[in-house]
Amino acid sequence: LFSPVMSDSLESMMDCVVSVVTNDGRNIVGVLKGFDQTVNVIMDDSHMRVYSKATGVEKISLGLYIVRGDNIAVIGEVDEELDARIDFAEVKADPLKAIVQHVF
Repeated sequence: LFSPVMSDSLESMMDCVVSVVTNDGRNIVGVLKGFDQTVNVIMDDSHMRVYSKATGVEKISLGLYIVRGDNIAVIGEVDEELDARIDFAEVKADPLKAIVQHVF
């Protein structure tokens, strides 16, 4: 589940703003403060971005937040300069859908 490559990738993002997309379709943005061997992550100053085709992106403040590793689909560093230039109230998009996992 956890590899040295994953550890190095997450270590390089420590104290950086990251975006986490969860298996259930949430997009959580915050400062990566820590992680463990099962890729549970701790984020500070975090917020959830809720997408809507009607009203734009709503930002819901979460503060200090933990995301379980088994619920993380994607994690990546945010380009803060580019992110600051985006008017999220004008971004209209369908909400992210949950990832469906088939177990055979």
